[in-house]
Amino acid sequence: MALFDLPLDELSEYRSTSAAPDDFDAFWSKTLQEARAHDLGARFEPVDAGLSTVDVYDVTFAGFGGHPVKGWLRLPAGTTEPLPLVVEFVGYGGGRGLAHENLLWASTGRAHFTMDTRGQGSAWGGGGGTPDPVGGGPAYPGFMTRGIDAPENYYYRRVYTDAVRAVEAARSHPLTDAARTVALGASQGGGITIAVGGLVPDLVAVAPDVPFLCDFPRATTLTDRHPYREIALFLKTHRGRSADVQQTLSYFDGVHFAARGRAPALFSAALEDQTCPPSTVFAAFNSWAHGDKTIEVYDFNDHEGGGPYHEAAKARWLRSYV
Repeated sequence: MALFDLPLDELSEYRSTSAAPDDFDAFWSKTLQEARAHDLGARFEPVDAGLSTVDVYDVTFAGFGGHPVKGWLRLPAGTTEPLPLVVEFVGYGGGRGLAHENLLWASTGRAHFTMDTRGQGSAWGGGGGTPDPVGGGPAYPGFMTRGIDAPENYYYRRVYTDAVRAVEAARSHPLTDAARTVALGASQGGGITIAVGGLVPDLVAVAPDVPFLCDFPRATTLTDRHPYREIALFLKTHRGRSADVQQTLSYFDGVHFAARGRAPALFSAALEDQTCPPSTVFAAFNSWAHGDKTIEVYDFNDHEGGGPYHEAAKARWLRSYV
């Protein structure tokens, strides 16, 4: 599809109409406090992945509600000293994959932690292994409207909490350097990265690519592509609940986490992206609080964004920080 959103000069100035709830910070402080009442209990079990250049550990830690969450920790083979740490979050429907996948960041000489996303991992990739044991009210198929009746029940409250705990778990390993931690991810992983960037105060850098979960008021009315479409289809059935749904979503909007971002950031956006429209990405980027921020724009790409080209750009950019 050709360009369908705002022109680039307007994107650079665009601001979301989403308003942060008055108790946004208190809500997240209480949520994380409750999660930390459970022992993190991070376990790292070596895995024979048949690799000679990378060592892999099967990780389990306590996320939201103390629920077990899986992950992979990959280290350059033979590591003996703490390394800079890259924590990665995955896209919608995907899971942590298989032990031998996703070797880029360990191959750059960094520790690499990939978090499994609870309840997901069955739509693409190598799969996942983290259930979501929490029930919810009526929802449209998918994850976007699970527990959308109230912020306390919403699915992404659990996911964002898991993500913060994933950083804590990865940092607890003796061969990772907690003081040199980066968060990154694409699409849903990018949206989770932005949330972590607003909730974890001491990251050295974040890199959200074509991020999802940003500027819900615009996203849900601009694109008819899934996953945002799940919300519209829920409201098509549950007439008259739009204001309540948007109120719940305001606690999870990347725009408000971005306003609390305290690390240098490299964003990316694609101008033909109908899944995460560029204006929603720029809404988060323009709100990002830290002054050291850059956005790479891919003029003629859809949701694949910069792909391997942008991976190379991220690797170059990260050299300045870790």
